Amino acid sequence: MNNIFKKPAVSRNWLILISGILWSGTGILLIGIASKWFSLFESWQMIFALTAGPLLGLVIAWFGFKNLAHKNADRISSYPDKVCIFAFQRWQMYFLIVVMMSMGIYMRHTALIPKFLLAPVYIGIGSALFLASFVYYKKVF
Repeated sequence: MNNIFKKPAVSRNWLILISGILWSGTGILLIGIASKWFSLFESWQMIFALTAGPLLGLVIAWFGFKNLAHKNADRISSYPDKVCIFAFQRWQMYFLIVVMMSMGIYMRHTALIPKFLLAPVYIGIGSALFLASFVYYKKVF
């Protein structure tokens, strides 16, 4: 009966791999959402989105997400061999993730920010997450 209430535990390497897959998947998802808006754009808006988005992504990946991924991977590496599967993020980060997702959904479903300005942000954050996910893969492999 006590086995029902045990935390689902995995090894540190699996946890690092799960982190990388989630970062890659989220990045691809955000880029996919932005790409659905392309049919709404005029040509100059498309050029703007496809130029500004990847550039923004490189900056975010290099100066922000890469360092965060290194910290997360190092933190996970310091855990005991078996750890709860949900420990790929610190528990405080789950609140931030919910806030960021809520803001993204809100901005996407309102006319507060035009889609041609929102697309580079989605492409930028998505590509930054995807690029930084390779920090996790390098750590595992």
